[in-house]
Amino acid sequence: MSEQKQKTDPGPLDATAPRIGVLKTYKLFIGGAFPRSESGRVYEVTDHTGQWLANAPHASRKDARDAVTAARKAFPTWSGTTAYNRGQILYRIAEMLQGRHAQFTREVAQAEGLTPNEAAAVVDAAVDRWVWYAGWADKTTQIAGSANPVAGPYFNLSTPEPTGTVAILAPQHSSLLGLISVLAPVITTGNTAILITSTTRPLPALTLAEVLATSDLPGGVVNILSGHATQLGPVLAAHQDINALDLTGADTHELATHLEATAADTLKRVHRPHPTEDFTTDPGTTRLLAHLETKTVWHPTGT
Repeated sequence: MSEQKQKTDPGPLDATAPRIGVLKTYKLFIGGAFPRSESGRVYEVTDHTGQWLANAPHASRKDARDAVTAARKAFPTWSGTTAYNRGQILYRIAEMLQGRHAQFTREVAQAEGLTPNEAAAVVDAAVDRWVWYAGWADKTTQIAGSANPVAGPYFNLSTPEPTGTVAILAPQHSSLLGLISVLAPVITTGNTAILITSTTRPLPALTLAEVLATSDLPGGVVNILSGHATQLGPVLAAHQDINALDLTGADTHELATHLEATAADTLKRVHRPHPTEDFTTDPGTTRLLAHLETKTVWHPTGT
């Protein structure tokens, strides 16, 4: 018996022995689920030094169309949710972001070449930015709506309503703070979103997808695709079920101009910020109001 045990016992594990690391292969985030890319392709994600970190899915045109379908399906429920409830859901997401602080810090440091302390400060600012927008959920109507003075026996009231489904090109270089700065205001105001991640720095966005999947955000409100904006952008800009387009991550003037012209064919609202936008400054309310429509109601006052 002892001889048999001696033959099969592998002995103590050697923690110093070399091993091959298992790199994570991420998936897309569409409709609250994590499908593989229809193309079956992935690409290597590296850090700022060129070290291989993970594999990101290479979203196809069909993936983009599937994301549009999911976002349109989620829009009636999300836009019909009370502003207070939307704010509570967003606050919960901020709590979950804080719970993954260490992971986001590591990913931001790897992507942007920052020290751990610098990356931690960026993550702190990103969480604070999310909380800041969550606080606006039930206050947007007060700043964007109005009672308008008119001649005649009428009340004239203007109220903001969400535009619909918004396609967002995430910033190419600000992998987390910029990402949250463009995404949070869109869903805070009741829109649904399809976000194309930074091509070279997608990991914080793909990790955010994991946070959203375990939150109480309804599936389809946010859909996240990784790949190339030059391939996915034109599909979304031309899609008739996309109501607005945020060109923040269009890293060349030619791409932004092309997408803007394509979006004009279907009368999309287009947000084209300055290409060197500084996400560390006070964001103000510009993005909150960028994807809202105004509905005006006339009502007789009676005699």
